[in-house]
Parts: sequence; C-alpha cells; structure tokens
Amino acid sequence: ARALHDHAIDEALTTWVEGRGLVGVMGGHDLDRSSTGYADAARLGWMLGQEHVVATGGGPGAMEAANLGGRLSDETRDTLAGAVASLGGVPSFRPSVDQWAAKALTVLDGITGRPSLGVPTWFYGHEPPNLFATAIAKYFRNATREAILLQTCEAGIVFLPGVGGTVQEIFQDACENYYAVPESVAPMVLVGETYWTETLPAWPLLRSLARGRPMERHVHLV
Repeated sequence: ARALHDHAIDEALTTWVEGRGLVGVMGGHDLDRSSTGYADAARLGWMLGQEHVVATGGGPGAMEAANLGGRLSDETRDTLAGAVASLGGVPSFRPSVDQWAAKALTVLDGITGRPSLGVPTWFYGHEPPNLFATAIAKYFRNATREAILLQTCEAGIVFLPGVGGTVQEIFQDACENYYAVPESVAPMVLVGETYWTETLPAWPLLRSLARGRPMERHVHLV
C-alpha cells in the first residue's frame, strides 16, 4: 500500500512540475521562526521566487521559511517581513503543532501567492509539513523522497546550515552532478562559510570532489 501511494505521488508530482522551473532550498528543521536565520531563509525564498518555483523538504524551520518566501514572492519585501514577525509569536512546532499551524493560517489569510512545493516524509513523523507550500508531495519512503526532491530541482539547490539530512542531500546531489553530462549539471550553493568549512566541513570535500569535473564551476560557497 505504501509503495502504491508513493507511486501515485510520483505521477501527480510529474504532472505538477511540468512547465515549472524549480529551485531547491535545503536546511534544518529546528530553525526558530523568531531567529535571524529564519528571516534570512524567508528572504532567500522570496528572491528566488521572483523567477523560479521554490521547492523544499516541506518541513518546519528553514524549509518553512523558504516556502513562505516563495509563496509571498509576488508581495512586497515589507509584507514578507511582517509575516515573519507575526510567525515569531509561535516560534516552534514544539510544544504545540496546533498553535504553530494556526499562526501560519493567520499569515495566509487573504493571500493566494505563488506556487511553492514541499516534499516531506512520514519517515520523520515528528516533523509536521509546513502550510506555506501550495503543493505537498508526501512520501512514505524517505530515500525515494530525497531522490525525487533533488532530481526535481533542475534550476539548482541552495543548502542552508543543517545537520544529518542536509549533509546527506549535499552529497547525494553532488553524486548526481559528478556523473552528469555537462549540460545537466545543476548549481549547488552552500550558504555559511564558517558553518560549511568548520562546524560541518562539507565544503572542502565537495570542492575536492568537483575539481577537474564539469561540475567544478557550478559549486559555490557564499
């Protein structure tokens, strides 16, 4: 039954993404709505949403922020800042998912916004899907979900600070780019120089892996 469900999600998602240029934003689920990092992720989603459809892992934290920014990318930057400030009143889905979701609904009141995609999974059952994605493709199998999310983001992926899941996504995406033909390589942008060189030093390995390959000019640290 789970395999049939995930297959049906595949079919629906294939139809939904047709004709849309998707850019991914990956990052940690624990990012507090009242934090500077959340506001930065929302602003990033807002800027990317001017020309692309923003896709994330569909959860809370940085993922929610990027979906929010993409959803509100047809609104002013002040409107986005107001939404982020309002959300800060309920900074986390802990201890109450209900309050966390209710606050998101108040922000969405009267707003349609632009399309945005979330691809969450039941594998992380403690993480509720955020409400700012206009389409939610939720998978049972996390491995399937990760592969589909990365493949869908043909315009490239931005990696915000995160831990296990985000690091996995960096190197899963790197593997795809490593073996891709030159015209199929998608940009990879790691955000946070200190974080990705010292806290979790993924950048030195990624840069070494890319050296001399067609992907070399498509990987960036900012």
